[in-house]
Amino acid sequence: MTDQVTRIQVGASPGHDAYDVLVGRQLLGELGTLIGTKAQRVAVIHPEALASTGEALRDDLAEQGYEAVAIQVPNAEEAKTVEVAAYCWKALGQSGFTRTDVIVGVGGGATTDLAGFVAASWLRGVRWVAVPTTVLAMVDAAVGGKTGINTAEGKNLVGAFHPPAGVLCDLAALDSLPVNDYVSGLAEIIKAGFISDPKILDLIEEDPQAARTPAGPHTAELIVRSIQVKADVVSSDLKESGLREVLNYGHTLAHAIEKNERYKWRHGAAVSVGMVFAAELGRLAGRLDDATADRHREILASVGLPLTYRGDQWTKLLQTMQVDKKSRGNLLRFIVLDGLGKPTVLEGPDPAHLIAAYGEVSA
Repeated sequence: MTDQVTRIQVGASPGHDAYDVLVGRQLLGELGTLIGTKAQRVAVIHPEALASTGEALRDDLAEQGYEAVAIQVPNAEEAKTVEVAAYCWKALGQSGFTRTDVIVGVGGGATTDLAGFVAASWLRGVRWVAVPTTVLAMVDAAVGGKTGINTAEGKNLVGAFHPPAGVLCDLAALDSLPVNDYVSGLAEIIKAGFISDPKILDLIEEDPQAARTPAGPHTAELIVRSIQVKADVVSSDLKESGLREVLNYGHTLAHAIEKNERYKWRHGAAVSVGMVFAAELGRLAGRLDDATADRHREILASVGLPLTYRGDQWTKLLQTMQVDKKSRGNLLRFIVLDGLGKPTVLEGPDPAHLIAAYGEVSA
């Protein structure tokens, strides 16, 4: 796949318009089109690490005639707090931000989660545009309308469903991404392969080392295919009432690991361990064949993602999973596979299976 611009439409849902995800290079010229002519003010929310990018974007928007302001927030998960959200609200208030104005979130998944939540909560909802700059943000966080912040009790427990007006995935942003951050994003791409599009797995297995770099021959196709998987699911189920739950494959344990590590682990690393756990749980429950379960370990290890976590942490992780937003009452719910590309819900799994599955990922 070349660097032509690919448009992926995310379907409309009640109260929300359809929007496009653009994947390609040199896409920032499209930003003004997504912001539209009704907006007078634009707030560019960016992390400290992308200060120069945020300022350049603000200057570019100012040249286009917008009253543009840059709002710098902490890097990564440190941005996803109510205190940082309040700081953004204050900046919007001081700028005279109205309902027709637009927020632009530039950065990784944490930044786009925050920007979307600020947009959802300011004046009960203003338009926003996501400009993800990491693999993880492109294929996961910036698509689908789930926005949120963390609390001391867990990840993304406060949030809203507020889809963006558009998403710009400029592949040039990945060229300078540290290899560990790039590889972390591969976990969500691999997840999309297991739950829906096995061609993704084939492309990675063809040359795992090439998959670890944005210079690889299949980078654009892997990202487009992964976004298409999420777009298809989200278009059918915006608010996670049914089908959308399949996107949480590997995430129940992953979120517990992230909280246990105080969000110092990369999301993709935690999802990788979570998928191995979910594959073992599916196998033990008699749902998943051995070959597909084993394939999880092989493909994740081949790109350098972790397969294990500390064995002495199970009790704490179980307690965290019981307050996960995917649980229903005290009933634990996991997404497992009935086979390749066949995700399903496993409710109230046998406690012995849980322990045994965790034994398989214990270091």
